Amino acid sequence: MTERHHNHFRERMTILGELDAASFIPWIQRHAAKLGLSQAISHTSADRIELELAGPEELIGMMEMGCSLGPIDVWVESIERRPIGRENA
Repeated sequence: MTERHHNHFRERMTILGELDAASFIPWIQRHAAKLGLSQAISHTSADRIELELAGPEELIGMMEMGCSLGPIDVWVESIERRPIGRENA
């Protein structure tokens, strides 16, 4: 089960596929901001992006859905989500 504190969750999301990090990273940042999620990207490569997200579980799920559809210049093969430690806010 995902760690939660006042309806806020922290999860590590790993996105795998044919990813153009130069365009996908700004896209991820914009969409996380639109959903009100805090995010921190910890790894980027042509086939893998890792980020941490914090916010309501439903909005993290919406972020996963958005990333799976992604911008037109990426092909997302899979997304893995794992809970991480509790958020202190």
